Formats: sequence, C-alpha cells, structure tokens
Amino acid sequence: MAKDSLSSKLSDKKAALYIRVSTLYQIDKDSLPLQRSDLINYCKYALDIDKYEVFEDAGYSAKNTDRPAFQQMMARLRSGEFSHLLVWKIDRISRNLLDFSEMYVELKKLGVTFVSKNEQFDTSSAMGEAMLKIILVFAELERNMTSERVKAVMISKAKDGQWNGGKVPFGYDWGKESKSFSINENEAMAVNQIYDLYEKEQSLLLVSRTLNERGFLTRRGRAWSPTTVSSILNNKFYAGTYIYNKYGVDPDTGNVSRQIIKDESEWVVVEDHHPAIVGAERQARVSAILERNRRSNHRDGKKYVRKNTHIFAGLLYCAYCGGQMQATIDRARNDGYRPSIYACSRKRRFNDCGNKYISDVVIGPFVLNYIANILKAQKSFGKTTSVDAFEKKLLRGAMFFDVLHIDTFGLTEMYDMLREENSGEAVYSAVKRSKRNKQKEESNERDLLLAEKHRNERALQRLKSLFLYSDETISESDYLVEKKNLTDAMDKIDKRIKEIDKSSVEQFSLSDDEFMEKASTFIMTNALQGKRYIDFEEMIKTIDTKVVKNFVVSIIQKIVIKDGRILSIRFKNGIEHKFLYKT
Repeated sequence: MAKDSLSSKLSDKKAALYIRVSTLYQIDKDSLPLQRSDLINYCKYALDIDKYEVFEDAGYSAKNTDRPAFQQMMARLRSGEFSHLLVWKIDRISRNLLDFSEMYVELKKLGVTFVSKNEQFDTSSAMGEAMLKIILVFAELERNMTSERVKAVMISKAKDGQWNGGKVPFGYDWGKESKSFSINENEAMAVNQIYDLYEKEQSLLLVSRTLNERGFLTRRGRAWSPTTVSSILNNKFYAGTYIYNKYGVDPDTGNVSRQIIKDESEWVVVEDHHPAIVGAERQARVSAILERNRRSNHRDGKKYVRKNTHIFAGLLYCAYCGGQMQATIDRARNDGYRPSIYACSRKRRFNDCGNKYISDVVIGPFVLNYIANILKAQKSFGKTTSVDAFEKKLLRGAMFFDVLHIDTFGLTEMYDMLREENSGEAVYSAVKRSKRNKQKEESNERDLLLAEKHRNERALQRLKSLFLYSDETISESDYLVEKKNLTDAMDKIDKRIKEIDKSSVEQFSLSDDEFMEKASTFIMTNALQGKRYIDFEEMIKTIDTKVVKNFVVSIIQKIVIKDGRILSIRFKNGIEHKFLYKT
C-alpha cells in the first residue's frame, strides 16, 4: 500500500515558474505581472500542472546567475521538489551561454523538464531538446554580432573625433557638457617638468626621484615611479593626438591588454584632436630617446636578452625602511665579471633612505660560505657538540672575521633541531618533516572518509527499505530530506577524497620548477661540501648562475641588509639567524 502511495506521489507534477526583468523601467511597465499571468496560464492549461510556485527577480541583469530568487529556486530544484522549470523566454534565465549550459546539464541530471513558453519548446521531447541547442548556438552568434556592431560603432565615433570614454589622461580635464578635453594647468606643470627633466637627464629614475623631491604627486596622490613617467613620455596624447584601437584583447581574460599591440593599420589616429601640452616634434624626439635607451631594443632590431642573473633579487630587504632592495648590474671587472648591486628601492625613488648599496661580491661569499658551514657543522654534529662549538663552526672563515656572535634564539633553534634530527640537511629538515606529517595526516583522513562513506551508503539503503517496504510508515517529505542529507554528505566525502588523491599524485610528480630546484640542490650541495672556503666568483664561472639562484631561493626566505652588511638571514623553515658585529 505504501508503495502505491509513493508511486502516486511521484507522479505528481509541480512547476517552478521563473520571471525576471533587468530594469526598473520594465518593472513600471508591468512586465513582471505580464510574465506571471502568462506562465501561470501556460502551466495550468498547456502543461496541465496545477501545482506551481513563482520565483521573481526584479531589476536584475542576465549577465550572470547571481540573483536571489534564481539561487533559491535552484536550491529547491536540487531537493527534488519540482518536476518542471518554466520560463517566459530563455533569456530570462541567462544571456550567458556557459551559465545556461551548466544549468541545463544540471537540470537533466535532476530529471527536471525545462520549458520556454515563448520559444514553444520543452525538453521532455527530443525535438524540444534539439531546438534548445539550436537556440543556444544562435544566441551566442547574436552576442558576437552585437559585440562586432558595438566595436564598429566605437571605431566610427573615434574616426569622427569623438572620445569613447576611459581614464582621462593626467594633465587634462573632460567636459561632460562640451564633450571635449581642456588642459589642467596644475597637472600640466608636472607634465612639462617630466619632459624637461628627461631631455636633460635621460633617466626615468632620476626624473621620478626629482618629481618626488619637488612634491609633485600623481592624480591618485601617489609618488612617481619610472613606469608612470615612461607612460607620459610615450603618450602622443600630450601632443594633441588621439589614438584608438591600438591595443588588442587578451584571449585568456577577454580584457584589453596594453601588452598586446595591434598592427598600426588598425589604429584610429586623429591629429589635433585636443589642446597639446607639448609640441609634436618634442614628443617625437623624447620617444626616440626612450626607444634608444630601452634595453628591449638592441642592435639590429633584435630583442635584447639579459645575460646577467641577479642571484639574490627578491630576497634582500632594507634594515632602515623595510623596503625591498632592487638589483642592477655593476661595472665590469678586469676579467669581464659583472656582479649585481642592490640598493634600497625607496632610496632609488626618493633619495631619503640612508642605507648603503651592497654587491654580489659581499653577499655571495657570505651567504654561500655560511650555508656550507651549516652543512659541514651538521655532518660533524654529535651528542657532545656544545652551542658555543656549533656557533664557531658556523662562523668559520675569513668573511666572518667581523661577526661577533649569532643571535642566541636563532642559533639555539637550529642547534636543538639538529639534536632532534641528526640526519638530513639542517636547512631542509623542518620542511621535510612538515611534508611527511601532511602525507600521513591525509592518508589517515582518507581512511576515515571511506569508512564514513560506507556508513552513509548503508544508512541510505536502510532508509529506502524503511520508506518502501516497512510497516512503520515514513512520509515522502521526510524520506526526501533524509535522502538529500545523506547524498550531500557522500558528495562532500567524494570531493575531499579527490582532493587528497590529487595532492598525493602531485607529491609524487615533479614540475619543471621542482625538478630544477632538486637538481640545483644536488649540484650546489656537492659543490659546497668538502671545501674549506667557497670562492664565489670562481663558482659562478663554472656553475650556471640560474642553478645558484634556484638553490639560494629554495632555502632562503629573506636577507636584511644594513650599511653594506648582512644583518640577518631567514631560512624557508622559519629559522632566522641575526648577526652581531664587532663594530
């Protein structure tokens, strides 16, 4: 008897009616009441469904599915409450093909029939489903054609000298009523200073530094940088020329990118479009200087490839202001070697930081010999090794002659770690231990998840038996709620198991970067062990500097510099050694 009751209940149909308008104007024109009455009548008399519920989103666009009533409706569809989803037109759901396709696939899995009243099809029939797919294709085509028409209109407007909107260039104001540009005198003063300074100094860095010293700020109230200076010097807008359709679209993001420049034949160029701040000849002259000085423009039109690798770039920080230190190439030595030099970024821009620069000639011997000393100290570490003896081993070598001590906390932390784990490399051991613990934890979690999934499967089977065959009746609504709770729990378990399995696979496979890191570690560890002193300059002549850099960045997180000295080294495992100097 219970089985017959269930069959009759399952045969009941209930429709979700979804209506939407995108603007308040449409709401005022009674578009929502019109959709509502049409769908209710269609539901009753065309589909013969008396049970229905209306879901209404007023004033929401169809560009995505982030709408409250729509999300509420989808949640209830997933619970099995509705057999049909009825809309006035397909674009009431979404104008985005991908969003609609994903929703439609989900509806099919849920066994929900999709019906569009105005397009006159429903997916309960093969013909209706085929028609839906055809409409989706044409909807995508219409969107693309609309995009092309908009683009053509904007290009036509640009050719007529009309501005298509966007960020108003620094130095100008835009008049909404006059629809024209006028010069902003205060900002134009800074523009003229930029051109004057660059023609004199021919250095973007010196120009930005001078502007900052003189108190000039960008429109956002920020300090000037070489990049912002370059953007003004390169922009023909300041000579009165309007250029449109210069940049292409990034296929990955779908947005216009300044890194993608179209062929000049596609540009729209309008001369004397607005008042000029600088003359055309001057702007062209400055652009030519920039082009000549640009490192990416090498001889014979070939792209310049930087041969120098800044080994410690990204690791060095200023002890005075905390800013990162930027790398440049120093002068060539007699043997042709050109080390990198690092200076505080704030000092370069504002010249208001007192920190001195530092060179590879100082950093390289200090850091590599210190790491070599750690490896040798770890190798000879024993139960009788004292903290003082350990410190002496770390500071062995002429490059540490002026280091008085290593800060007690960091020294003791590494000492204790070596006592606990007297095998393996000290610099990596904490990281390795962390990875092993993670693998073990995930393995245990996976076993628990599988056991929980099996319990839920058995519970679901018992629930079905209770609902279909037991004398103790259970209502359909209670059955559906409990069934959903169990299936949701199993879905979450499956998702987590997939994440664990993926993580496990990734741990046993090496990316190119990981391979390079391991290879660099092997090469450098062999090079550092067994030698009393590491000659940095000789090493980088025999070992690729990229290998040295990969090794250094794989174990060091941060190096703090003060007045040409290394103040501290923080390793990737969290241990930090601070150096106390004699003077």
